[in-house]
Amino acid sequence: MRVLHFFKTAMPDSMGGVEQVINQIAIGATKRGVQTDVLALTSDQVPRTIEFNGYNLHRARMNFQIASTGFSASAFLRFKQLADKADIIHYHFPWPFMDLVHFATRAKKPSVVTYHSDIIRQKLLLKLYRPLQTKFLSHVDRIVTTSPNYLQTSNVLNKFSGKVSVIPIGLDKQTYPTPSAEKLAYWRNQVGDKFFLFVGVIRYYKGLHILLQAMQGLSYPVVIVGAGAIENELKALQKKLGLTNIHFLGQLPDDDKVALFTLCYSVVFPSHLRSEAFGISLLEGAMYGKPMISSEIGTGTTYINIANQTGLVVPPSDPLALRQAMQYLWEHPQQAAEMGQRAEERYWQHFTADTMVDAYVGLYQGLVQR
Repeated sequence: MRVLHFFKTAMPDSMGGVEQVINQIAIGATKRGVQTDVLALTSDQVPRTIEFNGYNLHRARMNFQIASTGFSASAFLRFKQLADKADIIHYHFPWPFMDLVHFATRAKKPSVVTYHSDIIRQKLLLKLYRPLQTKFLSHVDRIVTTSPNYLQTSNVLNKFSGKVSVIPIGLDKQTYPTPSAEKLAYWRNQVGDKFFLFVGVIRYYKGLHILLQAMQGLSYPVVIVGAGAIENELKALQKKLGLTNIHFLGQLPDDDKVALFTLCYSVVFPSHLRSEAFGISLLEGAMYGKPMISSEIGTGTTYINIANQTGLVVPPSDPLALRQAMQYLWEHPQQAAEMGQRAEERYWQHFTADTMVDAYVGLYQGLVQR
């Protein structure tokens, strides 16, 4: 069986959550005998096709971008060539250009789309796109959402509930590096051994401005790993609020991130908008046995982090509630440790890459047999 994944970006060119999911599925499916191709766009001067983590990564040249949607003239032919060889086409939503390619190339292979998120921010453009979105989701054979929470709260998914499956995102801990004693000692010396950790691309919906507001009057160290468009705005807010205990570390290699996950006291994840459909780094916190703090936004964040069991859940955009949650964990180390232990147990029960990949391969086989 051969599967083609199609999304606007892919690892190693981009390191976001969707890219990580595609990579984990591709690695796991390849180990199970599924030949896997990934097609993505790039604006960099890189080889058209490479082998990456055991599967084939293909790139089409991105010509321009509008509202985070990349367009590529060469992608139509490239997709058609790869789709003709595939048994299954696996789309990753949202990406309106993908819908155009699907219909323009008249792909007639069984298809599945992983619905990663509603379109939240581009409300005006969504009105123009909605007819194409509806046609595309009606046309694919199966839709996968990453948590029952998102299925329950998405008006779009509710329209297609008859063909929606829930397959939670899973991670393979063995693919993460083991931090050396020297690396752990280095970061312990830099930030201490009791701190709150945020890891992620610094985007508008991550709620980091809420975290900074919550930190007023608190002396707890907070480590922020990642880079993004609003990083300078947040640093300006940090300076305005007079916060001296916030460490912006920028983008770091995986071994540094794993060292920080290992050392941290708790993972704080203040995303306040539904654009945060799941939360890969929140799941990484659970994988490393850390108590979590997240907001109730009706998405997978509260499927990972169960209130008062694996961590604390607060209302979105509420700095006071977030501050109180951080204070509680900081002042109750035994309860925090117990929450972290339950978080790791929940990871092994529900969120391993093996569980996710087995579900997808079973879905692929069902579509091919049908």
